[in-house]
Amino acid sequence: MRSRIFAVLAIAVLAGGGLAYGTYNMISNQPVKVQQMPTQPVVVASNDLALGTELKADDLRVVNFPQGQAPEGAFARVNDVVGRGLITPIVKSEVVLPAKLASKEAGSGLPPVIPEGMRAVSVRVNEVIGVAGYVLPGNRVDILATASPTDQHADTTTKLILSNVQVITAGTRMEQDQEKGKPMQVTVVTLLVFPDQAERLALASTEGKIQLALRNPLDQGAPETPGIKTAAMLGAVKAPAPARATGGGKKSLTPSPVTQQTIAAPLPTVEVIRGDKRSAEVIR
Repeated sequence: MRSRIFAVLAIAVLAGGGLAYGTYNMISNQPVKVQQMPTQPVVVASNDLALGTELKADDLRVVNFPQGQAPEGAFARVNDVVGRGLITPIVKSEVVLPAKLASKEAGSGLPPVIPEGMRAVSVRVNEVIGVAGYVLPGNRVDILATASPTDQHADTTTKLILSNVQVITAGTRMEQDQEKGKPMQVTVVTLLVFPDQAERLALASTEGKIQLALRNPLDQGAPETPGIKTAAMLGAVKAPAPARATGGGKKSLTPSPVTQQTIAAPLPTVEVIRGDKRSAEVIR
């Protein structure tokens, strides 16, 4: 009885194995049909490219996008963009689009980056004026000027002269030291301004000192300040009340008054010891 059961089981195993092997061979011998999706060539950057770069063949490569999935206006050939300048930085593998390129006649470098009706003005800065190196291309800054309209020290005034100015380049260059006649490295920031703003900036750089104030890029307000003199800063005279912006970017209609009492320095005190008692006496 047992021998019959084992015989039937062996026959079933052999039959199942043979059937599985035959099925495997039949499927393996059938050609696999892979459906090819239509694609289109798109030019992308082969590495990170800075503002004003003149595009070369080594800076670009072609990748295949699914048909109809490429950004509108994308180039299909590298030769269509070689020699044109970038008006905005591009990162590696980013698609090169016409809006990021200067016209064919404009060339490369800084000039194509300047919008029509505006000017690029460069100013020398140090670590303090340049906000300790945090001023980078694309940032927005306010410009403070310190000068005296009468050449009198008492009339020296600091005033916000330009607001929400865009930085387009920031870096160092070599200049000759006028005193020692040796080359020295200076930091230069190039700002994008209108012609009348360029006049203010040039005058402030020549007649006084300038200071850059870094802005939040989401803050689009343009505050108006009365400026401040040395006497008002030290509390000798009453300072004019500034109009401060609220969270929505609008000026507050009821600014907090600034009085001499709120900004005056504390009076000096002397500790007096009488026996086992101590007291503080104010010197007026």
